[in-house]
Amino acid sequence: MLQIPLRKLDRLTPEPTELDRYEVASRDEIRALQRERLAWTLHHAYDNVPHYRAKFDAAGVRPDSFNDLPDLAKFPFTIKADLRDNYPFGMFAVPETDIARIHASSGTTGKPTVVGYTKRDIDTWSDVVARSIRAAGGRPGMKVHIAYGYGLFTGGLGAHYGAERLGCTVIPISGGMTERQVQLINDFKPEIIMVTPSYMLAILDEFRKQGLDPRKSSLRIGIFGAEPWTNAMREEIEEAFDLHAVDIYGLSEVMGPGVANECVETKDGLHIWEDHFYPEVINPVTGEVLPDGEKGELVFTSLTKEAMPVIRYRTRDLTRLLPGTARSMRRMEKVTGRSDDMMIVRGVNVFPTQIEEKLLTIPALSVHYQIILTREGRMDEMEIQVEARPEANDSIVRKDDARRLEQIIKDTIGITAKVRVLDPGAIERSVGKAKRIIDRRPKA
Repeated sequence: MLQIPLRKLDRLTPEPTELDRYEVASRDEIRALQRERLAWTLHHAYDNVPHYRAKFDAAGVRPDSFNDLPDLAKFPFTIKADLRDNYPFGMFAVPETDIARIHASSGTTGKPTVVGYTKRDIDTWSDVVARSIRAAGGRPGMKVHIAYGYGLFTGGLGAHYGAERLGCTVIPISGGMTERQVQLINDFKPEIIMVTPSYMLAILDEFRKQGLDPRKSSLRIGIFGAEPWTNAMREEIEEAFDLHAVDIYGLSEVMGPGVANECVETKDGLHIWEDHFYPEVINPVTGEVLPDGEKGELVFTSLTKEAMPVIRYRTRDLTRLLPGTARSMRRMEKVTGRSDDMMIVRGVNVFPTQIEEKLLTIPALSVHYQIILTREGRMDEMEIQVEARPEANDSIVRKDDARRLEQIIKDTIGITAKVRVLDPGAIERSVGKAKRIIDRRPKA
């Protein structure tokens, strides 16, 4: 993938004795376990969550309607609005006295989505995150620099508990204070960093601002998640830091980080921990279940959650299911877009990662960008603001690069966009998920 070789995978690829039995179980064993756990989950949800009881009854299904894995398609979907309609604790399946922890979304667009965990749920979560860190190359005794946000967001504490469960030393710095992030990386010398990919780029900027060579840092493994990112961005980060960058996937409604993770030895998609999470991919318009290999919307059913089971939760993430490689559990292709992040510009469907992929083909352009949508009369307008790399100071070259990107986007994506190349640092940095789209079009 890279022209510059990364540090060797010594000590990163696990020995078979380090893996738990389900990571290498046969497909028949995994399916048998899923049937057993799905049957329990459907009964648990129906018996203890009034929302699910009413929804199952309205759809004409009961837990006993489930006999084999394909039968799950008979059951209704869960969407984010269901969680908000039952705010705060209406989706809990255990008494509040059995809840060990509560997390919630930021709630910037209305009521937050609230999730609860029993003590056993926390143990399960710790186990799957530990498994994820190990799949990424982490080993007991390594130091983990956690720059995901702590608090109600599941990222920081999810990563924290998993790293401790694996036997790592945790540096819980959380997000922000980028100058201090760099100082502690240099002083504490962690081997692993867990952070959003966009904030990793802000850390990279700070290394360079301080005149430090990021390739000489102690970091060997980067575990990045919480937002879609492209393989082009992976290459950017790997080359800059001389580390192995792998993808972690999760969402609060299903558990948090640790639902799936890439294996460092293959980096060919995220292995889903199918002993705890049952995946489906559906047609996002019709809801029809698609066969493995076809791209659609990812849907998850929890298999072991006590406090808040979720049945067929529509994630809005677009991917496809693939056979296992480094593990026997199935993989999901790297998520590069969400159905609710899709922009429709003059009738053309566009995802931010499509733009990112194109701008990274031009060496003088950085991965810091935003897409501004406006409307003049009846016509949508798209402007892409992207920073030049620090060494690209020539204004004529910048104009040429802007025209070149405009042409690439028109030829490959099929839309006309205006490109503005800005000075380095002109786009506001995020300490969490990057804000890629600013939609200024009038609301209908």
